[in-house]
Amino acid sequence: MNVFLADEQDDPIDAEPLRRLAETVLQEERFPDDTEVTLLFVGEDQIVTYNERFMQRSGVTDVLAFPIAHLKPGVVPERKPGGPPLNIGDVVIAPSIVRAQAEAAGVAIDDELRLMVVHGLLHLLGYDHQDDHEADAMEERERQLLAGAGRR
Repeated sequence: MNVFLADEQDDPIDAEPLRRLAETVLQEERFPDDTEVTLLFVGEDQIVTYNERFMQRSGVTDVLAFPIAHLKPGVVPERKPGGPPLNIGDVVIAPSIVRAQAEAAGVAIDDELRLMVVHGLLHLLGYDHQDDHEADAMEERERQLLAGAGRR
């Protein structure tokens, strides 16, 4: 797996375990070894800009996912032999927002960051939470992946 990591913010985080978690999620979802994804950690101002510019929503958010292709949950797209690597998109996370949410919920920041990585990746892989059925399926897969990654 090729998980590219960029930390462009000032909130101190240990990003390497999050990169490894992203690799684990892609492996568990059975994506090819040369799959590419970017994890980008940004400050509050930057996530507000991305949210407004690309999602047409105002205000802060914790995580944004920018898929390259429309994927279906649990389905790995077919590729041409010898073709380019499968690039699935970018996950953008604002650690300062995640930290505030974690503190408000009384959970560890590392656990909340792990959830945001998995949540964002699942969006890239076609999962969504537009209705109760989709939300239940996505939350269940998040729980499974986080539990499985915790055993490694």
